[in-house]
Amino acid sequence: MRKTIIMGLIGLMGLVGFDAKAQENGTWTVYNTRTSDICGNNISALAADGRGVWAGTFQGLCRLSGPAWMDYSMFNEKLKDQSVNCLMIDSRGVLWIGTDDYGVIEWDGTTWTEHNDVTRRLKMKFVKEIVIDQDGLTWIGVTLGGLVTFDGHNWEKYTPDDCGLLSDFVLDLAVDRANRKWITTNAGVSVFNGNRWTSYTSGNSGLPDDIVPAIAIDKNNVKWFGTLSGLARYDGQRWTVWNTGNSPLPSNQVNDIAIDKNGLLWLATSHGAAVFDGVDNWVVFTSRNCQIPEGNIYKVAVDDNGTAWFGNDAKGLAKLSGFTMPSRETVAAAPAENRKGKEVEAPGPGDQHVRINPHLDEGYITIAIESPVATVTFTNSNGKVVKTVENYTNNQRIKINRLPKGMYIVGVKTVRGEKKIKFNLK
Repeated sequence: MRKTIIMGLIGLMGLVGFDAKAQENGTWTVYNTRTSDICGNNISALAADGRGVWAGTFQGLCRLSGPAWMDYSMFNEKLKDQSVNCLMIDSRGVLWIGTDDYGVIEWDGTTWTEHNDVTRRLKMKFVKEIVIDQDGLTWIGVTLGGLVTFDGHNWEKYTPDDCGLLSDFVLDLAVDRANRKWITTNAGVSVFNGNRWTSYTSGNSGLPDDIVPAIAIDKNNVKWFGTLSGLARYDGQRWTVWNTGNSPLPSNQVNDIAIDKNGLLWLATSHGAAVFDGVDNWVVFTSRNCQIPEGNIYKVAVDDNGTAWFGNDAKGLAKLSGFTMPSRETVAAAPAENRKGKEVEAPGPGDQHVRINPHLDEGYITIAIESPVATVTFTNSNGKVVKTVENYTNNQRIKINRLPKGMYIVGVKTVRGEKKIKFNLK
């Protein structure tokens, strides 16, 4: 019950997610206790190193390297039936393991190092995240326990009572290029530069929600936050938010974020997963369009080979290999329910949005645009432009009852540029 509460809390191009491409793109493999020797179906932590994957579960720690799983509870008694909450591989190849009841455990491939006395003294239960900064200092986020540092010899604890940390309910950690520590909590985001604390909340910034389960920092030092109200981007000056209302994001609850070597963002949400180029190109993965397990995707990791791993909180682990991000011109078909007026929206050029509202039973669609006028074209699957509307104005009706059924690319061109949306006329 305790784990359920914690995980529950934290736990179309343009705005059209490309469902079709999720089916065709790459190879899926699913591991669960029925089909494999993985030690548990509740995937609570992942670490991928290019030679395989480490998986933390409610039942301990296991590793897949090659065709077979190895259960590491056999080698460390404290990992038996122990919830592993986080995993981190440092520059030396040492695996750091954050647990519920035994604090931090290190494994260098030969020796297990435990910190029993410190765990009890600093109340380091529910270790949620571990990172190492540019000075080699280890930072440990503890749910219901604040923030702990370890320099190899000495330990220090930070709580809201003695510093600017917003909450002792720490959910994630990251270190930026300036060696600042970004700490996400259930009350917002705290930043520590070694001397001064800064806070970002939904009340003083563009952060859409104070509960922030995830943070990732890209190669440009841009911060990406997974919140309970969508995905947020902060470049130091401007906030941008994507949610289910303005993007293909499958759920507003973003549990985890991984950034691959190509800069793509891989997102784990409470209703599937997605990959996003950070601008306007999305692919969404749900149980309806691929083999990813249905329900809450709690963790995501991507290795150096581009293989993505998705951990479900109850139904095992999914592996996606050989995936290639489709070009931005490739967009998704509108689902069948759009016949009765569900809107299909796409962020347009710049800050502009383009939204198609189908009324297929009545034989027309409307398009919401922010520019005064647009040129709209319909291109069929053979690449032929079959309908053009010049000087289109916002929400003007376009009759489509004489168009043959099938897939079309709807081009909406304004002074800001052109947006193309793949639209299924059923």
